[in-house]
Amino acid sequence: MVSSTIFTLGVSFSNLNLLRRRSSSLPLCFQLLPHKSFSSLCNKGTLFSSPSVSSPPPVPKKIPFTLSAHGVTWEDPYHWMSNTHDPDLTHYLNQENFYAEAFMTDTKSLQQKLLSEMKSRMPPKISTPPERWGPWLYYQYIPEGKEYPVLCRKLESHSNGWMNKLVQYVGADFRRPEILLDWNEIAEQFGYVHVGTCRVSPDHNFLAYTLDTTGGEQFMLQIKDLRALCILPNLRVDGVVSLAWAKDSQTLFYTVSDETQRPYKVFCTRLGSNAADVAPIFTESDSTFCVDITSTKDGKFITVNSNSRTSSEVYVIDANNPRDGLQRVRKRLPGTQYFVEHHYGFFYILTNTPSEDYNDLIDGGYYLARCGAENIELAKWQDLILPGQDVSFQDMDIFDGHLVLFLDKGGSPMICSIRMPIDINYKHPMELDDLDPWFFPLPSNLCSIVPCSNHDFMTSVYRVVLSSPVMPDAIIDYDMSKQTFSFVQQDEVVGVTESNTRSTSSFQMDENMVLDMKTHNGQHLQNLEKVQSWKDLSEAFYCERKEVTSHDGVQVPLTILCSREAQLKDQSPGILVGYGAYGEVLDKSWCADRLSLLDRGWVVAFADVRGGGGANSSWHKAGVGSYKLNSVYDFVACGQYLVNEGYIHKDRLGAIGFSAGGLLVGAAINMYSDLFRAAILKVPFLDVCNTLLDPSLPLTTLDHEEFGDPRIQTQFEFLRSYSPYDNILPGACHPSMLVTASFEDSRVGVWEAAKWVAKVRENMCANCSCSVLLKTNMSGGHFGEGGRFSQCEEVAFEYAFLMKVMGMTDANNE
Repeated sequence: MVSSTIFTLGVSFSNLNLLRRRSSSLPLCFQLLPHKSFSSLCNKGTLFSSPSVSSPPPVPKKIPFTLSAHGVTWEDPYHWMSNTHDPDLTHYLNQENFYAEAFMTDTKSLQQKLLSEMKSRMPPKISTPPERWGPWLYYQYIPEGKEYPVLCRKLESHSNGWMNKLVQYVGADFRRPEILLDWNEIAEQFGYVHVGTCRVSPDHNFLAYTLDTTGGEQFMLQIKDLRALCILPNLRVDGVVSLAWAKDSQTLFYTVSDETQRPYKVFCTRLGSNAADVAPIFTESDSTFCVDITSTKDGKFITVNSNSRTSSEVYVIDANNPRDGLQRVRKRLPGTQYFVEHHYGFFYILTNTPSEDYNDLIDGGYYLARCGAENIELAKWQDLILPGQDVSFQDMDIFDGHLVLFLDKGGSPMICSIRMPIDINYKHPMELDDLDPWFFPLPSNLCSIVPCSNHDFMTSVYRVVLSSPVMPDAIIDYDMSKQTFSFVQQDEVVGVTESNTRSTSSFQMDENMVLDMKTHNGQHLQNLEKVQSWKDLSEAFYCERKEVTSHDGVQVPLTILCSREAQLKDQSPGILVGYGAYGEVLDKSWCADRLSLLDRGWVVAFADVRGGGGANSSWHKAGVGSYKLNSVYDFVACGQYLVNEGYIHKDRLGAIGFSAGGLLVGAAINMYSDLFRAAILKVPFLDVCNTLLDPSLPLTTLDHEEFGDPRIQTQFEFLRSYSPYDNILPGACHPSMLVTASFEDSRVGVWEAAKWVAKVRENMCANCSCSVLLKTNMSGGHFGEGGRFSQCEEVAFEYAFLMKVMGMTDANNE
């Protein structure tokens, strides 16, 4: 996958979502309570009968602080919170944690019940199917009762040639599984674990990986000798992001970050050398660009990729002669991106570079070009494959005999393969259908597709994870040569009854069974259900994609998930999830925890607003910079649709935003506070203007392309007009809110959530302020703790908060 920032053998097996909780179905056991209010003076009112705490929320100190830009001056009395070394901040955050726990005291039994449900859905042991690379089978599993995965390998039992003779000579014990990396051991030692990247050397003798033990995402490079089972002592480097091995398995390339956590420099080292032998290879001086390093699929080249949000520049290194230096593929151009793979003397290039002859056909989207590998910077690019009408290229992967293309057609993901090599005797670029592609059969247009490692260049089988809001993750092997597919494994759903799972008996089939599903043009989305019934919950739960008209007439995709009983009842509580940034597609894959809401009559909806991922790059561009308000208006339109169409009761709509999605939800609350009853803001980006004015903060300069550069007056004025922290209305009634933060978060400072909560409470009506909570993880980073059980505890707390402030009670706990 050439456009992926980090490809990791082992860690990428988490495409199966190893740490996501498994699910089951439970009877409805919650009932709605009558609307009750603390005071008739509060416009919002509350759906819970009385507060759980006798004391008011904490009140932080205020220190006068004046800021100014472009002739505008404003006060920020909570600016002091950005100093994380101030002991008053730690004291205040602890007070807020105590208050949040006190507020939620009357939900303890509910939290425990939710936690028990989530844990009960997990199978005792979770594992991925082995993936072959060379003579080894690599896989992960989570041991029974443990939080984290273990990376293992074993020799393939049917190895041929000298390896098979060697195995026979040394005996069967040689095939016993080897533990390469155990996350649990690291967590027990340090209290926190986050493995960023894992790379096995081409000779399979070394494992290079990056490790964060604090939550601050300052990853340390470690290299493990897989024969001696020890960490090499002289190669521990801090601030490492990406890794790539040369062919000799002795030379390692890696990138390091600067003080703002921007990967900017590439180094090369040899195993066994000391620090003096580490050689700098490349330095990116433009602060808006990040550097990533990876290998081509065939292992012949190492690519140094320097990317901004909108532009890219690629250099290649001969993996067989790693000290020969870099060759640039093409000079960077504003607004132009390209990604490179290699196949038998040709570089295949996925790019949006304007084409002299075919620009009207690609309309700014991606197409495939090719050039010879010799003297690459002077080589002329040949336009090779155009996507065709209403189709856009998203990504590519390449193998000895096949090219794999990831596509989007009308908002639906697709994958196809094309036989390689492609005939070089052509005069004009070809459209995709001219190359007789095989489109991988998929279950439905609501399906998400995530590739597995697929590390073996010589294979003809492509492995993916298919998932949907009602279908547990299923691993499928697509044989591109035979144009057949086979079922490998699907997430176990513990406790789901026959009545709630469609065709369970027909799903339990021989996993070696190969189903012939040859497709041809016009059958791109042929359903697998015609041949095989998948384990899903579509008979128990309704899941449909709607098109919602936004403020400017644009149709916004909205995916609605609920139980059949709750569909269009006009009384259901529900939550609307949004993100809308960086061109990222909103995750709508299977999540077992949602059953604890769905089985209680909740509606869960996903708004694919502009700024996020869409059919092509224009969807992202329509929600960045000066167009950011499109994201907010799209989100609001989706919320209004859910209420107006009767999916969710008008007083029981909640919103959830994570990270940059917190900006989306925060701005929507400020503009349309009456639309929402509750909100959960998880490590939210809220103090937009102040943060983007501070270039010393991590990622700030990089985010100028996404959100705007406040050093430019017009952009400053626009940012100030919607920045959630700067637009809290005095005296307004806000929804009940749970705002979470992490003290070690390096992406979104802990002060963003703390300042927001303090300012909201200061400005909102007194009756609403008691139900605004700040909950801070005092030791974790941006992505929380990460362990499967600790994640369940977090989700149980969040769900219990929603149920409490929405006025729902557990009849079994009464």
